[in-house]
Amino acid sequence: LGKISDIPRLVQEKKIEGLIVALPSVGSRIIREAVEMGRTAKLKKIKIVPSLGEIIDGQVTVGNLREVQVEDLLGREPVSLDQKSIENFIRGKSVLITGAAGSIGSELSRQVAKFKPSHLIILDQDETGIFNISEELFDKFPKLSIKSLIADIREELKIDQIFKKYQPQIVFHAAAYKHVPLMEENPDEAVKNNVFGTKIVAETALKAGVEKLIFISTDKAVNPTSVMGATKRIGEMICQVLNPPLESGGGTKFISVRFGNVLDSRGSCIPIFREQIKSRGPLEITHPEMKRYFMTCPEACLLVLQAGAIGRGGEVLVLDMGKPIRILDLAREMIRLSGLEPDKDIPIVFTEPRPGEKFFEEILMAEEGVVSTQHQKIFMAKLTRVDKDLLNSGLEKLKKQADSGDKETIIKILKELIPSYG
Repeated sequence: LGKISDIPRLVQEKKIEGLIVALPSVGSRIIREAVEMGRTAKLKKIKIVPSLGEIIDGQVTVGNLREVQVEDLLGREPVSLDQKSIENFIRGKSVLITGAAGSIGSELSRQVAKFKPSHLIILDQDETGIFNISEELFDKFPKLSIKSLIADIREELKIDQIFKKYQPQIVFHAAAYKHVPLMEENPDEAVKNNVFGTKIVAETALKAGVEKLIFISTDKAVNPTSVMGATKRIGEMICQVLNPPLESGGGTKFISVRFGNVLDSRGSCIPIFREQIKSRGPLEITHPEMKRYFMTCPEACLLVLQAGAIGRGGEVLVLDMGKPIRILDLAREMIRLSGLEPDKDIPIVFTEPRPGEKFFEEILMAEEGVVSTQHQKIFMAKLTRVDKDLLNSGLEKLKKQADSGDKETIIKILKELIPSYG
């Protein structure tokens, strides 16, 4: 009948009432173009066939049409993975996931389960969250040995008991406080959880002879402007100094994986915008030029598994996040997907940046470059050496101040440990 650009003409000629995008895996650019042409033609019904991943997972069949979602329009080109290397990494191993009730931790649990570990241990202090992901995993993977644990990563004795009892071979450490403005107000809790909780998990993994620990980091750790970002950078540094020298050939391998925002994760802008659209706005954005890197949760987690498989230890691996997206464009797109017009049906207002917030996120620090790896979407940061003695003395001071709750001194010590924090 014609090209995508012919949709408006065909709608007029053939009296078409709806559009079905039947190429869900072609990439966001073509989907976006088709949807835009459908809008130009004033079509009210625009649906999409589920993605290949959703069909393979058994979530839906090809006949289950759904509404076009923001992920379809802003997602990146489909990522190819070395499934065999991930399977070799996970299959038959005992895997522990901390923070398993969160957006990343729960998706990691789903993805790890597919690769047939011998045991899957999911841990979080969020009782309801662990209950929900447990029920889902038991339903989807009835033959898999799953252990659901309620625990706080800051309780050293409890974490030690868990490692001794379940003897994990691979650990994905996703437990963290992540909300930037909240952590600005509560730096003592950010330090206790993100720094010393990580230190406890990492040192216990080392003592227990874990094969690999994969630390989930963030682009906010790069030249941090927030307490949250600074604490995650220290987590990377802890993993770096604990990693054994490459020439030793033994010991626990520590790998940090850095990436940006996950589309539709809890507390991110997408669910907030969705609620604001439901109540007819306004949509609140801190600045018209604010940009963020985005990735879908399944893609981020599969790349984390790939990074864990290829990591040799001591690295910070950086996921290719594509191009940053302007938050204003995201907000406008979400309003249009709701069948409304931005600025006409729903206003968009600009507020002040929140404490610790950046206009633009970075993936690398100025002194870091990247080295390519065997996967085209994963790069290795060229790291500067971390002075173990300086780090340990800084951590001792930080622990005292975190226990006393002295905000100003905590931030002062964080800046001493990370000169680029500011």
